[in-house]
Amino acid sequence: MSQTSFEKSLDSDWQFILTDILPPQGNWTEEEYLVLTEHRQRLVEFTDGFLEILPIPTEQHQLLLKFLFLVFFNHLERAGGIVMFAPLRLQIRPGKYREPDLMLLQTIQDPRRENRFWTGADLVLEVVSEDKRDRDLIEKKEAYAEAGIPEYWIVNPLNESVTVLRLQSGSYLKFGVYHRGENALSALHPGFFFSVESLFDAGKVP
Repeated sequence: MSQTSFEKSLDSDWQFILTDILPPQGNWTEEEYLVLTEHRQRLVEFTDGFLEILPIPTEQHQLLLKFLFLVFFNHLERAGGIVMFAPLRLQIRPGKYREPDLMLLQTIQDPRRENRFWTGADLVLEVVSEDKRDRDLIEKKEAYAEAGIPEYWIVNPLNESVTVLRLQSGSYLKFGVYHRGENALSALHPGFFFSVESLFDAGKVP
């Protein structure tokens, strides 16, 4: 059903009102960002006063994420750790937040695990989005290195690869790049692995 001219006018009026009362880009405070993201359904990231609204995940993205959450959950939580999925904010530093697809701590009592947001993680994972692939391949890598995250996983459905990066001396080095026919391995969790083929088969959309 198409919008009536009256409905379009209301939308325009609301956009004008919101533009008038909300802070402009670059002027958002950290607390305003936190309050906003506690009352919204979209993923929003924050850097020094600027908001970035993330794209709505596709079904393929969510299927891959479901598979990954379950394999990490089954391995980690039996060992006393915790794995969480978006939306849950990760503070890179004061004034900078990201929303990883998955993030985990090896110990459930880790003090970085706070209710509003985590202040650190032992491992983060992102599923690459087709529309903004540089965010996960370049920008997120720089942010997670800045936060001192020991291990960063990049799951790329565009070429069906899993890249595991290990932090050394403040920057990430490749621990492994895995494809179909191989098992993805973790540097942080020896003995943990899963089939890359099973992962991308689970992400197939009819």
